[in-house]
Amino acid sequence: MFNKFLRENKVAAVILTVLRLYLGYSWITAGIGKLSSGGFDASGFLKGAIANPVKGPDGAVVFGWYVDFLKHIALPNVDIFNMIVPVGESLIGLGLILGCLTTTAMFFGLMMNFSFFLAGTVSHNPRDIFLGFIILTAGYNAGRIGLDRWVVPFVRKMGNKNAGAEKSKAMV
Repeated sequence: MFNKFLRENKVAAVILTVLRLYLGYSWITAGIGKLSSGGFDASGFLKGAIANPVKGPDGAVVFGWYVDFLKHIALPNVDIFNMIVPVGESLIGLGLILGCLTTTAMFFGLMMNFSFFLAGTVSHNPRDIFLGFIILTAGYNAGRIGLDRWVVPFVRKMGNKNAGAEKSKAMV
């Protein structure tokens, strides 16, 4: 019943727009702040997350696989992450504010929130994850009052054209 409300109700679309704008503003200001400072460097954060991983009550590392990812992939390629993080945050914010590819933007926002969470940063991540899942669950209705009103039908139409072309090629 709640999912139906989130996915189909026009009042829910208004509430979701407010949530979307709030999260979008949060994401875009974080991204633009990093881009405009010109000095964003994730290496300190990555080194700290590797040195102080999330531990359980018994003192054992909980997300060893994530620490290995940070140590062997993220840190050696920190220059790529120094670009991906602020650009990603800015694009997520822009998508949410404009209501354009809202569920895609929110999916990547949740991926980044969980990445920060797995690294041991709590901050506002629980709130953002909670609100993000509401937006993601709402699907199309979250961007109904936004560009998704036109973008999603266009993308679906193009997807159906391509699927039809592939199907006709397979029949030949």
